[in-house]
Amino acid sequence: MKKLFSDFKKFISKGNVIDLAVGMIIGAAFTAIVNALVNYILKPLLIAWIPGADGLGALQVVLREGDAAAGIDPVILDFGEVISAVITFLLTAIILFAIVKIIVKFREKQEKVREAMKKAREDKLRAEGKLPPEEPAAEETPEEAKPTVEELLAQIRDLLAAQGNTALAVKEEPAGTETKE
Repeated sequence: MKKLFSDFKKFISKGNVIDLAVGMIIGAAFTAIVNALVNYILKPLLIAWIPGADGLGALQVVLREGDAAAGIDPVILDFGEVISAVITFLLTAIILFAIVKIIVKFREKQEKVREAMKKAREDKLRAEGKLPPEEPAAEETPEEAKPTVEELLAQIRDLLAAQGNTALAVKEEPAGTETKE
């Protein structure tokens, strides 16, 4: 039992588990905000645009009337609730997308500021002589065209011929002619 408790204590004290718990709590609070925004502000505005809908009750089709005395439940096709659920999903997705986009932009700006501060700190330390001078960036030179295999072989042949190694050098013959030995 002690081992189980100590393993559980190790698991709980890990940073990822605590971060996950905090994220879940914030997510639940955020869900309440998003649901209130969607259900009480955006959805009523969109439902009001549907022609003939005086609320969600007008978008129902009753297939069978209910009878409470006989214990028969009504059968209702509720298009209004389906439309409401779709609108809720779409609005929630759009709002979350916008919030995530804002957070990403904020983090990018924050990272740029950090990089600028780091660069300024390094420049100050270099000016004070506490850091070695920054090495200049190597200039990019365009790659020279690499010789083809035929050009390399021709160069090797010419070098061998220039050294007097006639036995290794091959004479260049005009195309279409054969050598007789």
